[in-house]
Amino acid sequence: MQADEFERGRLLGRLREPREWDLVVIGGGATGLGVALDAAARGLSVALLESDDFAKGTSSRATKLVHGGVRYLAQGDIGLVHEALHERSTLLANAPQVAQRLAFVVPGYRVLDLPFYGTGLKMYDVLAGRQSLGPTEMLSARRTQELLPTVRRQGLVGGIKYWDGQFDDARLAVLLARTAITRGAVVLNHCAVTGLLREGGKVHGLHARDAESGERFNLRARCVVNAAGVWVDAVRDMDREADAPPKPAMVAPSQGVHLVVDRAFLPGTHALMVPKTSDGRVLFAVPWLGKTILGTTDTPRHDLDREPTPFREEVDFILREAGRYLSKAPTRADVRSVWVGLRPLVKPPDDEGDNTKALSREHTVLVARSGLVTVTGGKWTTYRAMAEDVLDRCMASGALPRRAGGVTVHLPLIGAAPGRSISEPPGEHLYGSEAALLRSLPGADHWLWRDAESGKGGLSEAMVRFALRYEMARGLEDILARRSRLLFLDAARAAELIEPVAALIEEELGRSVGADERQAFTALAQRYLSLP
Repeated sequence: MQADEFERGRLLGRLREPREWDLVVIGGGATGLGVALDAAARGLSVALLESDDFAKGTSSRATKLVHGGVRYLAQGDIGLVHEALHERSTLLANAPQVAQRLAFVVPGYRVLDLPFYGTGLKMYDVLAGRQSLGPTEMLSARRTQELLPTVRRQGLVGGIKYWDGQFDDARLAVLLARTAITRGAVVLNHCAVTGLLREGGKVHGLHARDAESGERFNLRARCVVNAAGVWVDAVRDMDREADAPPKPAMVAPSQGVHLVVDRAFLPGTHALMVPKTSDGRVLFAVPWLGKTILGTTDTPRHDLDREPTPFREEVDFILREAGRYLSKAPTRADVRSVWVGLRPLVKPPDDEGDNTKALSREHTVLVARSGLVTVTGGKWTTYRAMAEDVLDRCMASGALPRRAGGVTVHLPLIGAAPGRSISEPPGEHLYGSEAALLRSLPGADHWLWRDAESGKGGLSEAMVRFALRYEMARGLEDILARRSRLLFLDAARAAELIEPVAALIEEELGRSVGADERQAFTALAQRYLSLP
């Protein structure tokens, strides 16, 4: 593999070529990247444009679980759970360096809870069939305490152990982008779509602008897919006559808040899951990259801020409920980082309600009269199945030639190789078979940051160089938020690395990192530290 395969100038050069693409995708999140990879793997010519960075929005702010959805099972959404459980195994097999199975324990404090939840989780196993990650087990109180050393012991009567998966969402997104490029696609971040190319009421391509150079492009395409996540309605609004009224919204955003605390609050290798909190929601405490994630919430949001902030009641809810199940209750002072993700939930026609918990987590594909294909909804676990569904609709409409599907079921992503648990602090194990390439770069043993609790892992100078040479990172935030996950793990430490990372950017990319970019990241880190 050569670094110039992912070099920005080369990718921009391909966009300048006078041609008609089979497919152009708008949006570099889970869905858009999945569509681009699937189409490229079928031999179609593909370009994908992302206005910011890959997974900048919802796709880097998940609860880090690859799961079938235990709570969806309780809601009776059997079809969604069945599909997600099977896609879960596919994802874990294709990207084992960043997606692995994880054991969960449900602690029980009422005798009747254990058989009730145990029956539901046994059904979870049945739906998974041969792709089950492990059997559900009933646990004694003592065994529950062994697996969850900091669980509240007062009143504990037992527990249930079951299996699901976890992953590093942003790094998976980058792997999808890079794999699509190796299959011939042009995948570019920091290149915004500014309008649609419409002729005779039909969409035949788009207008775009490179954020770095200001260069403008017109891309012609047989088919355009709008995979902009919670922002799909803004793209759909481009697809109308100037005097036509705005189109009804497809998306009802819901936000999920996540708090990160030290691993000491939940040591070990098992996650804690509470299927029904005091207000009926689900609570997770998940070991991830050397820290513990607490979450999540499901709150209606009526704006589409690129950096949404939590509501005070959401933070209070997570801390209060975590304190009911952990022997040491976390406080605001213990939070190392807080992030918020916006879920693109599909809005029923004429829906005026704010109960986003009741909205479907399934995805929707809409083919407009103009030919614009919009996809929204769904979740990370089912990104691959969603991509297949989108391409099926594109082919059924006649926009794309018929090509056999199923090509990504057994398509390992670049660097695929089993590694150590991603519950451990970040390190070379997240690079799979590319670890040797990483170690060949200058600074492999020069650590800019080390995990304080374990003294292991962290961020090396070589990892920053790898992000810039092979992972299409362009600036401070790309590196410290998504190639490394330090902003999500410990926002204060991320802010401390601005200067050494900026120096490496200047050396590798040959551009200066100005005061504005430094100040913007400082403000962003402060936002990840701020609790209402």
